Amino acid sequence: MCVILFANLAGGVISGCRTSTGVAPADSVTANLVWPSPPAEPRVKYVGSYSCAKDLGARSSFWQRVVGFVAGESWERAKWVRPFGVAVDLNDSLCFTDTATGSVGYFDRQKRVLTRWDHTGDFRFVSPVAIAKNNEAIFIADSGLKRVFSCDEKGRLNFIVDYPFERPSGVFARGDRLVVADAGKNCILVFDLKGRLITQFGKRGDQKGELNIPTHLMIDLAGLIYVSDSMNNRVQVFDEKGNVLHVIGTSGDSSGQFSRPKGVSVDSDGHVYVVDALFDNIQIFDRNGSFLLDIGTAGAAPGEFWLPAGIAIGRDNRIYVADSYNNRIQVFQYLASP
Repeated sequence: MCVILFANLAGGVISGCRTSTGVAPADSVTANLVWPSPPAEPRVKYVGSYSCAKDLGARSSFWQRVVGFVAGESWERAKWVRPFGVAVDLNDSLCFTDTATGSVGYFDRQKRVLTRWDHTGDFRFVSPVAIAKNNEAIFIADSGLKRVFSCDEKGRLNFIVDYPFERPSGVFARGDRLVVADAGKNCILVFDLKGRLITQFGKRGDQKGELNIPTHLMIDLAGLIYVSDSMNNRVQVFDEKGNVLHVIGTSGDSSGQFSRPKGVSVDSDGHVYVVDALFDNIQIFDRNGSFLLDIGTAGAAPGEFWLPAGIAIGRDNRIYVADSYNNRIQVFQYLASP
């Protein structure tokens, strides 16, 4: 795919990026891995990756060390299998799901504590595909159980959203709203943070406002809802009432087109990042849907992907991508203008 520079940005970029605790360090080759390639001005920089608790810099408890000793493998080095959903909160703490092990992880960055659990209440996870965090509540969409759960930071059940989901596939919480994509019913549902339904919109089809297996979604700071309309190969942008404002991308194999869009997120300058699972890359658009830049290609090296899924961007413009079949979460930095 071709590269178009972020021409709409003000001149100058941050010359470096803050080292995040525990990110697997860049070596002499990856230290200068940026997009677009030189001599163009860099806009995104590779930072590192997480594939186990050690990469996060998480402290192990006494019992975790005991379990690791008995199992013959240290808890810190036990590899994740299939990270899929990813979220980051206002404290830059990281949440993720692992669909292969049916588990959820929450890394409290300030305390350097990683908590993982594979059940909540009386329910053992089957296919936890999406995760979101709002204050101290963690929301988990399990497409196999057809449920959305609210847990605390230790995995204890707060409540189950009382709605007959068919296949919940995406979840995001911001402010006083919880938004869920149901890929089975081809609709978007908006709840309050107690799980009470406020409104819903969408139906199956390929016209504007219609959906064909929506997967991931997010809410930006202005309250706009971005939905990966996966089988229609586009991202639709809705207001809080469900009115379509923009459509990003079309079906195809050129720049600005999709084959199977998954995770979607927005940085502090309003650029829209879309993960494409079959192109094994991330495409970046401006707020109006014009293509700017793509990141990555198929492979297992730093900056390459194998069926990536979720994406989340922190308030410091640190970008987290669930590189599912490479068993890791890759970390990048958007080099914003000062």
